[in-house]
Amino acid sequence: MRIPRPKNGSLVFLLAWLVAAAMLVISEGSYRRSQDTLDQLVQMARARLLLYGIKARVVDAETAQRGYLLTGRREYLAPYEEANDDLQRSLKDLKVHLTERADPVALQLHQQLELAVGTKMGELAEVLKRQEAGRPDAALALMEAGIGRDQMELIRSRAEQLLYLQSERVLQGRAEVHAALLLSRLGVAAMTVISLLALAMYLRQSHRLAEQGRRQAGEIKAERDRLEVDVAQRTAELTELATHLETAREDERRHLARELHDELGALLTAAKLDAARIRPKLAPEQQERMTHLVEMLNSGIALKRRIIEDLHPSSLTNLGLLPALELQAREFAKRLDLPVRITLAEVRLSPRAELTVYRMVQEAFTNIAKYAKASAVSLTLEVVDGQARVEVSDNGIGFDPAQQPPSSHGLVGMRYRVAAEGGTLKLASSPGRGTLLSAQLPQLPQLPV
Repeated sequence: MRIPRPKNGSLVFLLAWLVAAAMLVISEGSYRRSQDTLDQLVQMARARLLLYGIKARVVDAETAQRGYLLTGRREYLAPYEEANDDLQRSLKDLKVHLTERADPVALQLHQQLELAVGTKMGELAEVLKRQEAGRPDAALALMEAGIGRDQMELIRSRAEQLLYLQSERVLQGRAEVHAALLLSRLGVAAMTVISLLALAMYLRQSHRLAEQGRRQAGEIKAERDRLEVDVAQRTAELTELATHLETAREDERRHLARELHDELGALLTAAKLDAARIRPKLAPEQQERMTHLVEMLNSGIALKRRIIEDLHPSSLTNLGLLPALELQAREFAKRLDLPVRITLAEVRLSPRAELTVYRMVQEAFTNIAKYAKASAVSLTLEVVDGQARVEVSDNGIGFDPAQQPPSSHGLVGMRYRVAAEGGTLKLASSPGRGTLLSAQLPQLPQLPV
């Protein structure tokens, strides 16, 4: 069967060419629009990377600063200095991208993010400046003020909002790609390939971001673990140093007490003997002055004895722990005219641990005399769960341990001394409810019978 040729073949041919040209134009236009959209998606992905990088570098800078404050080693500041430079560069690149997009909302969020990052880095720099200027208390006060924490929350908030906007732009770009695919009926295959390539690029970029996040999390965890090891090591070194200093101080006290006992005691005793020999030869009107002189010598001898006992308790060495504590408590009660309830039980402690208990009770009595305004005091030494426990309590005005002044070195030093003996020190107090100071120390193993 023969198909008749259309009469208007030239017109059909022209229409065919026009339709083909129109399809090519539509396909090319759709392709170009799709290509532009894909380029924008890449830029958006780069912007997301910049935002993630800004958050990560701020965390790196803060971590480096904390490492330097804990260790005092300058090499810990290298990530901080690198982060400072990277943050400026990343914020600038992000601003260029957002300016090209002509998005006023995103630009406003970027301005707030840039201001928060600048404030946060300024806070970190000021803390380091105060630390390096020898003002650690001022540095700690600035850190506890919460400025850095508030700025960090603001950084996270603005970064998440920008990420959300970029995600919205990504979704909008994908919608434009699909619209172009619908309009390009003859370029379905090509647009499908392009869409698949775009999806592959997106998934690859997402995988890279996830891998980078996991790697950074691992690095942060490793750094944190290393810092924890450093802190534990420094704590052990400080404990050992405190023990050494306390031992050296006790040795110096013992030496000074011995010197006072030997030298000053000999001088006062000789003076008292000379006064006793001279006294019978004096006239009656001079006897009263000699009597006063002897009383002053006796007071000097008593003062010498009290100073020696404060420096190094001879009662602890000669009589043992229980008589020494009882004597100390009775002298405290007599000096302040306070009732002291004493409950003492036999415990097995090393000589250094006994000295630690004695010094703890002495420090507690000193604090009660200075601050407590108590009307009753209790001293207890007992065995609890195989350990020796010593407690000193009062019914004074008490205080808030959380607001303990930095100058309270006595309790801090006592805590280190108790810890050096393998024990624990606890302080319980509240305003108007008195104070309880308690320590538990391990006993020596009992010798076989």
